Amino acid sequence: MQGALAQRGQGLRPAGRSGRGQRQVPRAAVARRNRISRSQVVVSASAVASQAKGVVGHNGSASAAAELRDANATLEMSRTVLGIILGGGAGSRLYPLTKNRAKPAVPLGANYRLIDIPVSNCVNSNVTKIYTLTQFNSASLNRHLSQAYNGTVGSYNSRGFVEVLAASQSPMRKEWFQGTADAVRQYMWLFEEAVRDGVEDFLILSGDHLYRMDYREFVRKHRESGAAITIAALPCNEKNASAFGLMKIDEEGRVTEFAEKPKGDALKAMAVDTTVLGVDPATAKEKPYIASMGIYVTKASALKEMLEVHMPEANDFGNEIIPGARKMGYKIQAHAFQGYWEDIGTIEAFYNANLALANPLKNDFSFYDKDAPIYTMSRFLPPSKVVDSEIHNAIIGDGCVIKSGSSIRNSVIGLRTLVQEGATIEDTLILGADYYETKEECSFVPGCMPIGIGRNSTVRKALLDKNVRIGDNVQIVNKEGLKEANREDEGFIIKDGIVVIVKNALIKSGTVI
Repeated sequence: MQGALAQRGQGLRPAGRSGRGQRQVPRAAVARRNRISRSQVVVSASAVASQAKGVVGHNGSASAAAELRDANATLEMSRTVLGIILGGGAGSRLYPLTKNRAKPAVPLGANYRLIDIPVSNCVNSNVTKIYTLTQFNSASLNRHLSQAYNGTVGSYNSRGFVEVLAASQSPMRKEWFQGTADAVRQYMWLFEEAVRDGVEDFLILSGDHLYRMDYREFVRKHRESGAAITIAALPCNEKNASAFGLMKIDEEGRVTEFAEKPKGDALKAMAVDTTVLGVDPATAKEKPYIASMGIYVTKASALKEMLEVHMPEANDFGNEIIPGARKMGYKIQAHAFQGYWEDIGTIEAFYNANLALANPLKNDFSFYDKDAPIYTMSRFLPPSKVVDSEIHNAIIGDGCVIKSGSSIRNSVIGLRTLVQEGATIEDTLILGADYYETKEECSFVPGCMPIGIGRNSTVRKALLDKNVRIGDNVQIVNKEGLKEANREDEGFIIKDGIVVIVKNALIKSGTVI
């Protein structure tokens, strides 16, 4: 009973639900797995084929046979695919949000963290063996993953886990991670243990992308093609193509050429017929280029050869390993992804992607998908309370208090945020707070300034990190119209015209920024 209660307390959930009756993460994923009995799991492929042949013209039996094949494929994903999420380096493009946390641990969409996106995609695709590789400030990331997923991913007959692998030194190797490929190389000894347990393919993901993807189709196409590496490819138009690394393919979808952010004639030369990858003709005409998304499926044996035998000094997947593998004759295949995808590894991209979640005209990504939910840690916070205030196009996270006379427009308000009377918040992303603060605790802060937004303060086009204390009558409006400014000693910086208030900063009453 104690074990059951402990597991219940640490379950995952789609954010926005808390307390009794909430939807626990793995139950959504595991339920799909467990619909098929153990006897069905061991049905051989030949038996399934025989059953399928005998049910022509019998819709019910045909449907059952198809469901059985799908279920077996789903179970195969759990056993034969290992998820490897690359946490990235120091996250300098997202600084100061990465000052005290790893990039995948940066809060997202009021209730989540960046790491929840690839992990949830894995869980929904029945990939339940997941490692996250990181090198910097991994404490909060490790805490989040252990509390959110490890108690519930997997089942009695399916060993699942979500673990952080931090860079470390050993007697054999003194260096830290030198790049994405080197990070995988340094932990290949551990990944080989998974291979001995039946893993055939590595699913390599990034920790700073916003998208929803069913990896089962991705892996299936990879295996059908017989490729050593399959790259997720995003069709794009000429205007956007020059910002990406592009690929050229042949009539079978095999990658024949790479070009990093080409322009002019070099860009036009990278146009391809994307109908080869299953893109409809209208979209193919509009978007004749395919960009690498930095998402790969690789044969485990082939990747080990590349990293340890053929290219032991290469450190980066996109610039070294994959182009090098193509030149050596390895088959590199492209797989078209036609959904929403955004690299949110910069302050501007991160800010825009978050605010788009609250904008009904720009909301290409939604957390409100019951078939493929995004999971996060259960916090059991109370519902948010709004008192006599105006709110337009906003997302309010769990446990917030919006006091009377406040106005919130085009903004995302994170967990536990306190907005005092008469505050105005526009085009702003607030990451929230890590804890509630009592008056007694607040008394230890000079002037007893509580965490949150003070009375009659105005915050416009800003990004507020966690636990910030904004006094009364403060104006955060970028009065001087600066594009860039580093005033971290004063509690803020400006990037791309966005005022970023650093974590735990105190902005005194009456301040104008």
